[in-house]
Amino acid sequence: MTIPISANAGNKGNKKSSKVNWEPVINAIIQVESGGRKNAQNGNQCGAMQITPILVKECNQILKERKSKKRYSLSDRFNLAKSKEMFLLIQSYHNPQNDIEKAIRSWNGGQNYSVRRTQRYFEKVMSYL
Repeated sequence: MTIPISANAGNKGNKKSSKVNWEPVINAIIQVESGGRKNAQNGNQCGAMQITPILVKECNQILKERKSKKRYSLSDRFNLAKSKEMFLLIQSYHNPQNDIEKAIRSWNGGQNYSVRRTQRYFEKVMSYL
């Protein structure tokens, strides 16, 4: 399964663009998370995008729900292409409206993020965009 970096949610009535080029957002997140280091580790967060085991498990649940045979392993967190795929998979599932602010904040604070607690992270990522 390949997921294009430019995702299309198909929301014609949405004020936000229905087609988003996620590459600049992903690159900004990578800079904030690891400074671009593919082998970065901080506790249980690994890789350029600092992916946790919980996120890998969630990706595999989404894939299972979508009847895909593909699964991610913990070592895939060190693979930049697979890390980007996981980001896009999470966005396609939890953020089908392609809201960039939601994507950034939820990457840091989870799906039930607090705007206050993710504000500094959001500002850092936005400074790279």
